[in-house]
Amino acid sequence: MPFKGLIILILLALSCLAYWAGRRRAFKIAGGRRGLQSLHSRPVYYGWLTALWCLIPAVLVLGVWSAAENTIITKLVVSELPARMQQLPPSRLALVINDIKNTAHGNIAAVKEDPAIIQAAEHMQHLEGMADWALVVLVLCLAALTASLVLRRIKPRMRARNQVESVLKIILVACSTVAIFTTIGIVLSVLFEAIRFFQHIPITEFLFGLDWSPQMAIREDQVGSSGAFGAVPVFAGTMLISFIAMLVAVPIGLFAAIYLSEYAGKRLRAYAKPLMEILAGIPTVVYGFFAALTVAPLIRNSGGLLGLDVSSESALAAGLVMGIMIIPFVSSLSDDVINAVPQALRDGAYGLGATKSETVKHVILPAALPGIVGGVLLAVSRAIGETMIVVMAAGLAANLTANPLQAVTTVTVQIVTLLVGDQEFDSPKTLAAFALGLVLFVGTLGLNVIALRVVRKYREQYE
Repeated sequence: MPFKGLIILILLALSCLAYWAGRRRAFKIAGGRRGLQSLHSRPVYYGWLTALWCLIPAVLVLGVWSAAENTIITKLVVSELPARMQQLPPSRLALVINDIKNTAHGNIAAVKEDPAIIQAAEHMQHLEGMADWALVVLVLCLAALTASLVLRRIKPRMRARNQVESVLKIILVACSTVAIFTTIGIVLSVLFEAIRFFQHIPITEFLFGLDWSPQMAIREDQVGSSGAFGAVPVFAGTMLISFIAMLVAVPIGLFAAIYLSEYAGKRLRAYAKPLMEILAGIPTVVYGFFAALTVAPLIRNSGGLLGLDVSSESALAAGLVMGIMIIPFVSSLSDDVINAVPQALRDGAYGLGATKSETVKHVILPAALPGIVGGVLLAVSRAIGETMIVVMAAGLAANLTANPLQAVTTVTVQIVTLLVGDQEFDSPKTLAAFALGLVLFVGTLGLNVIALRVVRKYREQYE
């Protein structure tokens, strides 16, 4: 990677040089600044066109080479191995190839002083060195060739601006396509693993079962749990903590947004809004420490004084701290929506004799309500997906309870728990994490779709 990083830096330097050369070529053809009106585009576009054609083909070749280099070199090295190694089963051969790579890259010493592996590692080093230098020559020559071809094509009537805009449009479409296909890949990977889980566990048992205990015996003769995968307690814990968080975040965030947008002065708003949004920049693990070390003991001690049985890890502690974390999210979205309400509505209400509070209650909030509802639904999605606070404050017990003073768990916590450590992705215990992830994805997607539909259906159109 450092070698390829150096190549990229050289390409960037060459593209800067190509930009200068293309711009200078345009000035030369125009006969100086006085003749620029004879050019179809400004000289800067000729420079950008030259730089893009210098950089993009070389980067594409570099990407394709990097993707195929490891596979090609590995096949060449394996073809030179002794016949006894080439005839090994695929799993054993993969271990041998891994030893060769580690030896070649200096990660481990020579494995058991095996001459074949040492010789293969030296061969791999030789091939990688040749490939690196061949890549340098190919990329730099290609960059110089494409830049020189563009420089020769620069003419007064060349539509450089149109070509630059077309290239940039293609780049933007490619970036969007990568994002879309990445999302599709994530969804399909989770879906396929969830289907494997449902081949072992009926979907009805997973969605409607009341007992969650995914521990399973590793061997047939081992004493252990056979596993229970009823996810209702997990879903109930997620909803309980999210509900508590919303009880904290929605009123405080909404009232803060109303005050900052309608009552606070410009100077106070300039300081209060950034200070409130600092809460959004605090890492969630810090909130988890705060919940576990401060809020949870405070709730437990307060409950003891009142004669209540409070667990050391409770849904109330996690929900309260999560609500504090989400306050800036609700406040910022609500503030933007309220500020989007036209000033003419406020002036009309004042002209009819309404007070400030009556204007906020009967004019501004109804006009901004669709946006506020959409923001709240997005905040619910944020609460459902939170992990660290729940791990540190609510515990791992999958209790089916509506008592906020008891320990519960959530979907995200169970996903983390099931995938921690060295796990094989072939048992229902591990595959259950993907089933939970699929349900979490569908739930948050549904909330986001509802939020968008509410905003689009009920938003007001102002001129």
